Amino acid sequence: MSAEESERSPLPFEPNKKRQKPAKTQSKPAAQPKESTKQADRKAPYTKEQMSIPQVVSQRMIRRVVGFCGVPTALGITTLVVSYLLAIYSDIQLPPIAVLLVNMGLFGLGVLGITYGVLSASWDEEKVGSFLGLGEFNTNWERMVAVWRETRQKNL
Repeated sequence: MSAEESERSPLPFEPNKKRQKPAKTQSKPAAQPKESTKQADRKAPYTKEQMSIPQVVSQRMIRRVVGFCGVPTALGITTLVVSYLLAIYSDIQLPPIAVLLVNMGLFGLGVLGITYGVLSASWDEEKVGSFLGLGEFNTNWERMVAVWRETRQKNL
């Protein structure tokens, strides 16, 4: 873990402690009901409320996904309709490969817009973030990559 990662403050919905892996239990005979009651008495380390994304943050993510995914997807559908109408009602014949490539590009942007919409939203409840969310995207991307690296190191 770098010094920058250890200095950052945790998000409101981010647990303060690192999760411990559950201890591996060896299989024991089923004739011991006391063990099963002990396991049932254990509480989860974090409640559902502590682990969930706050409503404000999830609404912010949804708005961004609708914008960054919905606009390119709507344009992709519109280009299909426009190319069809041009072919039927006028003498303009667009090359099918051009229509295909434009649609693939726009639908691809729509798929990328889902990811960008989530990562460009501010994950802090009090901070709204910028219009395009470039700073928030960089911050959230760095957090995500740090978690990937940490998980990969633990698995090795």
